[in-house]
Amino acid sequence: MTTDPIGTLITHIRNAQNAGHITTSCPHSQLREQVLNVLRDEGFIDSYEVYDSGRNKKQLKIGLKYERAGLPVIKNIARISRPGKRMYVPTDEIPRSHSGYGVVILSTSQGIMSDHQARKRGIGGEVLCSVF
Repeated sequence: MTTDPIGTLITHIRNAQNAGHITTSCPHSQLREQVLNVLRDEGFIDSYEVYDSGRNKKQLKIGLKYERAGLPVIKNIARISRPGKRMYVPTDEIPRSHSGYGVVILSTSQGIMSDHQARKRGIGGEVLCSVF
């Protein structure tokens, strides 16, 4: 059991991109799957799928996205709110990542969503991570 599932997901993605892998996998959770859904919708990853690893446990297979020059699309991915220090923000204080070119992922009362969607709906929440 991990105490920080989002931190584990971010580390898997960062390490796989540094090694130049096309795909990576990590243990499944609903929270991780929802974060991956936002990353896919925002164009930072190619795809993801849930599969059974054979020991009655689910895994997430993440297809990483690269530019034509071979550089990863995700330049920087960082955990903001962590188990030891949670960061909650109201709507008018949602941070912008790289002047709006990046994405901040939030956990709100209406689910996991990007900062753009949260501002549009007028809700705040816990700032999970920042992606650029």
